Amino acid sequence: MRIETPFGPAWAAVNEAGALTAFGFGEPKQETGFSAALGDQLTEFFSGKRAQFELPLAPKGSEFQKQVWAELSRIPRGESISYAELARRVGRPGAARAVGRANATNPIALIVPCHRVIGSTGKLTGYAYGMELKEKLLNWERTANR
Repeated sequence: MRIETPFGPAWAAVNEAGALTAFGFGEPKQETGFSAALGDQLTEFFSGKRAQFELPLAPKGSEFQKQVWAELSRIPRGESISYAELARRVGRPGAARAVGRANATNPIALIVPCHRVIGSTGKLTGYAYGMELKEKLLNWERTANR
């Protein structure tokens, strides 16, 4: 599924059951399936009418990764937390590096908002789709919350 966003093209992979397995920015990497709900919710999100996605998700990963990804989905739009805080929230204080690795392997960007995790100093850190896009997404979300 190819999608146009205010931040450029994006793509999604949806399994046979209609659950989202991947979402990314740029040219499609594994575009499969279709989800009208995803299209509708992205439109609502980018118009500022939706703060949280309500879609069936089926990311592939370890139980630890899935625990981290579930916690990412609890970070409100327009807010950010550190890797250390994310580690604390998943019950693994001191495991900021492991949490960072799980964050970096999140297959469902934006919907599972890994871009909302920043360094302990408040500085932006890595993002699979580039630091410029991460900064734009965070700034847009902060503005959308006003």
